[in-house]
Amino acid sequence: MSVDFSTLERRAVELLPPANDAGKAFHLICTLLKDEVPHYDWVGFYFAVPEQRLLALGPFAGAPTEHTRIPYGRGICGQSAVSEQTFVVPDVNAAENYLSCSAETRAEIVVPVFHNGAFVAEIDIDSHSRDPFSSADEEFLTRLAAAVAPFVRDVFDPQLSP
Repeated sequence: MSVDFSTLERRAVELLPPANDAGKAFHLICTLLKDEVPHYDWVGFYFAVPEQRLLALGPFAGAPTEHTRIPYGRGICGQSAVSEQTFVVPDVNAAENYLSCSAETRAEIVVPVFHNGAFVAEIDIDSHSRDPFSSADEEFLTRLAAAVAPFVRDVFDPQLSP
């Protein structure tokens, strides 16, 4: 099944304020992506806590994860936080620095979110399929990251992080 990423992007952006409060919008976006893209089995946001050099789990859709705090550099999400680059991992079993969230996960994509030039969050997606992510996924998620960026601080304030 082919995904119409332009329609999905429009639907996701329509969820952002003023339509919803930012926290609810981020949760609804996760649910929308998980429900509408067959190879998105877990969708979540990790928020940057730069003074502690860690990522804090925010809204997500999918199975609960024990990885609610991830140090920069640890796992694919942590690598993305350090490099500020998108990571596409077609086979997590072949990745040396992979943090297993689920035995079913076969692939992962992590896209950094920047606001005013600063790294503020990540979109993290796990798939139960091996090598499902295309350049269309990466381009869509990069555009979505730019759209949600101005609202990250309305959902998560790193100064208030425990």
